[in-house]
Amino acid sequence: MTQIGIGVVGGGYMGKAHSVAMASVGAVFSTALRPRLEMVCATSQASAERYRAAYGFNRATGDWQVLVNDPAVDAVVIASPQETHRAIAEAALALGKPVLCEKPLGASLDDGAAMVAAAEAAGVANMVGFNYIRTPASQFARQLINDGTIGTPTWFRAEHTEDFLADPQAPATWRTTGMANGTMGDLAPHIVNAALALMGPIDRVMAEVETAHDTRPGGTVTNDDHAQIMCRFQSGVMGHIYASRIAMGRKMGYAYEIHGTRGAIRFDQEDQNALWLYVNDGPEATKGFTKILTGPAHPDYEPFCQGPGHGTGYQDQIIIEARDFLHAIHSGQPVWPTFADGHEVNRVIAAALAASDSQSWQSVSDF
Repeated sequence: MTQIGIGVVGGGYMGKAHSVAMASVGAVFSTALRPRLEMVCATSQASAERYRAAYGFNRATGDWQVLVNDPAVDAVVIASPQETHRAIAEAALALGKPVLCEKPLGASLDDGAAMVAAAEAAGVANMVGFNYIRTPASQFARQLINDGTIGTPTWFRAEHTEDFLADPQAPATWRTTGMANGTMGDLAPHIVNAALALMGPIDRVMAEVETAHDTRPGGTVTNDDHAQIMCRFQSGVMGHIYASRIAMGRKMGYAYEIHGTRGAIRFDQEDQNALWLYVNDGPEATKGFTKILTGPAHPDYEPFCQGPGHGTGYQDQIIIEARDFLHAIHSGQPVWPTFADGHEVNRVIAAALAASDSQSWQSVSDF
């Protein structure tokens, strides 16, 4: 076992998740590289010190440049706002330090392209934090599709729906300002990533992006509430993607349905330890969707629990992500999704925004 010094930029929601994951991953997966929580960075020295004490880091700083340049920090996790991603990543990569960056990659298409170029020039491990697709159930869904269990896919439908701004009287906050914080910047990248992971590259899109509530108590809304995207995959399959932060009643509606020539798959993140599978075999009287409870027979489940149906949770997805990042560093081989894969999500989002503005189909290759 070899220790590796981890620096985490951002100590809030995702900073905590990544810090806990790095502290736990060696015990869960017995990784060759064992993280050492070396330094955490926040917007002030005082808040960084609080995170250091809470998460178990050796040191704290209010300046990300101090963290990136510290010789004891061997790899950097970026869990700070999107507009900070590019500068931090470029600085770390220039020093040859591997980077795991939260989604989406940067705050713009130009940011993403620059980060991909920096990663390719550095030749070190780089990953984007799309955690939901790493549940054992969704990993198993990818296996079933690739193995031909449902035949040739013919249709894809997916959504990422939540309701944290469903109430029109919910006050304006930072979430209602700036496109990077809107639904297309926040929720849609997750489900677009799922579409790419399950179905392959997207060729073209048509979209409608809408702000349902232009004003809220305390301010004007400057970003989008929900969006629908029609898409055609490069395989020829057609699909539909919907993302919303105003879907009343939905808390974590990361869901998809895939039809094939021999069967179908359904999944909903609100029941993340189950996958529904339909296979068109057997007597008509007994045909129907079967609920499969995840267990040790499914990808990345057994390291957490030996009991089928006991389930994994949100934090476990981040631990799996940490394992993959450490493996990429140790092996020298890229692990999906790399910065290039994350930028592909950015390109689809950019094409969808352009399609909404122009009310015409847009080719992803143009972005």
